[in-house]
Amino acid sequence: MSNLVGKPSPSRLETLVQGALGAPSKQVLVGPGPGLDAAILETADGRVMAIAEDPIFPAPGLPLDIMGWFTVHIGASDVAVTGVKPEFMTYTLLLPPHCPEKDGRTIINSISHAASELGITIVGGHTGWYGAVNLPTVGGVTVWGHADRDAWISPGGARHGDMILMTKGPCIEAAALLSIVYQDRLARELSSEMLASLRRRVDQTSVVKDALVAFETGGVHAMHDATEGGVMGGLWEMSAASGIPVDVNFDIIAIPEDIAALARVLGFDPWQAISEGTLLAAVAPEAVAGVREAWSRAGIGSMVLGRFDAALEKNTLVRHGTRQILQEPEKDPFWELFFAGLET
Repeated sequence: MSNLVGKPSPSRLETLVQGALGAPSKQVLVGPGPGLDAAILETADGRVMAIAEDPIFPAPGLPLDIMGWFTVHIGASDVAVTGVKPEFMTYTLLLPPHCPEKDGRTIINSISHAASELGITIVGGHTGWYGAVNLPTVGGVTVWGHADRDAWISPGGARHGDMILMTKGPCIEAAALLSIVYQDRLARELSSEMLASLRRRVDQTSVVKDALVAFETGGVHAMHDATEGGVMGGLWEMSAASGIPVDVNFDIIAIPEDIAALARVLGFDPWQAISEGTLLAAVAPEAVAGVREAWSRAGIGSMVLGRFDAALEKNTLVRHGTRQILQEPEKDPFWELFFAGLET
């Protein structure tokens, strides 16, 4: 029996959907592929449309209004990494039979509020109560926006010599959600201040501002939201999409104390765990200072991880004082921890 949890590895997913993409179209400039957060379509007026879709899983204990915020920002982040401003969205809200209508209204209002803050218009979707649903779930959120024909980038656009920048640090989303799912266990092993710090990371689980600020500053050739597989998975996907190996050094990056403590207690690698809120960007060397300064003015911390190097044969990673091969991501450790936590 198959025991799949979370999103398959890039290779498995590619095999799964191979030959199952419907009718071909010349309007598709960027279609499905490893590390490609959004599709890019050519529109009839010669402009482009960036469009992306994601599901939103609930976490018991996560306030319903925060779930609405997640819904908008996770969907909008995948569009923003193309440099295109998110403009419109639809979503499907699935509610369990025991969920009161006022709770559904709380989620709907919070989605609307978050969308308004980003200038996104909600143009449709579906809402209903169903017996097969145990917790409020957004089965899918679709976000899209438009831009001029030459005013966008792809996660596969990295160039030889580009520096790899990272915002905020690793494990943002995993830290925020696991601190809620395992709050009772963690309260016995971590300080109340550290737990509060982890929970506040919910507010960091978006790269909309990170991406749009960087693109507007200029010199950015590719961006990627480090979601499934975390930072390590995101780096591998950017390399696969661009066809250029990466050379990165994790030893020069200090993992935040709260995230390191969470990873130690729950026993997982924070560099491999889902990290919505962490932006990876391929930036021309001469533009690095300007992009980092723009992020700093916006209140976004950043660091340099390494560079894209076409002279390499494989992706390389320095960690714990040794140089190793950065392998294709497999199972994200977050999902087994997340679903196991839901059952306790």
